[in-house]
Amino acid sequence: MLDLAGQLHAWAEEGRDFAVATVVAVGGSAPRPPGAALAVCADGTAIGSVSGGCVEGAVYDLCLQALQDRQTRVERFGYSDEDAFAVGLTCGGVIDIMVTPYDAGDAAQTAALPAAAHGEPVALARVVQGPAGLLGRAVLVRPDGTHAGGLGGLGGHDDLDRTAIAQARALLEAGRTGTIEVSEDGLACPGGLTLLVESAVPPPRMIVFGAIDFAAALVRAGKFLGYHVTVCDARPVFATRVRFPEADEIVVDWPHRYLAGTDTDARTVLCVLTHDAKFDIPLLTEALRLPVAYVGAMGSRRTHEDRNRRLREAGVSERELARLRSPIGLDLGARTPEETALSIAAEIVAARHGGTGRPLTGADTPIHRDERAAGPLPQPV
Repeated sequence: MLDLAGQLHAWAEEGRDFAVATVVAVGGSAPRPPGAALAVCADGTAIGSVSGGCVEGAVYDLCLQALQDRQTRVERFGYSDEDAFAVGLTCGGVIDIMVTPYDAGDAAQTAALPAAAHGEPVALARVVQGPAGLLGRAVLVRPDGTHAGGLGGLGGHDDLDRTAIAQARALLEAGRTGTIEVSEDGLACPGGLTLLVESAVPPPRMIVFGAIDFAAALVRAGKFLGYHVTVCDARPVFATRVRFPEADEIVVDWPHRYLAGTDTDARTVLCVLTHDAKFDIPLLTEALRLPVAYVGAMGSRRTHEDRNRRLREAGVSERELARLRSPIGLDLGARTPEETALSIAAEIVAARHGGTGRPLTGADTPIHRDERAAGPLPQPV
């Protein structure tokens, strides 16, 4: 539900009643991952999606039902000869969806929506498998470990909350959404509880080095993919707002110096388009030693070979050098800056999700990869 936090917070502020359906587990080929949500307001307005259109009608009706009976429930939608066309899930997948009416008295929900809407990093952990009376119970976790709400209702098992908070905090630090299992000796339900942890974090960074025409197209592609995009170039005449109106930041500095002093993390992507050894070598020497998601550099194959030689001379190890994506991008036959930006963006997406970059036609690889290896859940007890 946190991916809809902006609109849901507005509804809550206006005193509107609404219910939220959230994907809590997937199996097989399913178009939306855990955490994807559809919300229905009491006036019938719907926002979001849980299946890319496959089962939206059925889930919409479940939300209306939740608004009437105020009950949280988990429902499964799967493919079979009998029901495939009834609900529209003909892709062969299985999805479990939790439908929850919004409760203004729920401390975790009421704290989560404004925090996520204003870009604060938070994780919302909700019970998605366990005793029916605990379904939807939630705890909100912040990066410093403080929290709002709690699982409770289990005879004072404080260790349960502590375990859930610690595991949710770990997922938050990684910027991931996924399920976790928590249990405790003497817990009143066999096998403990399954929680869905939704992480809301600031967008990942894309730093584009080199204020050239190809960079302008890549900035637009990066924004489309949801990155916070920075353009960095040492030449003030080129690194201007006029040339890069869609960039979040424009920095005039030597690339390697800026990279050494700015914040990066495991989601950051670095695109080196400077195509000049005096910039490339010190910059890539720094970049290839950072724990970032992607490092790519533009240039011909001849430039690539010369760059590798210079990087080795600068002390870059073979293991570090193996991280470099160069020439940057996938082989799309790109010619224009826009086509080149598309090829770079495609490689970044493939690297993030473990894609091959090959055509899906005739391929035997799965279309939707399950990065969290979270299969469909058992039915609630």
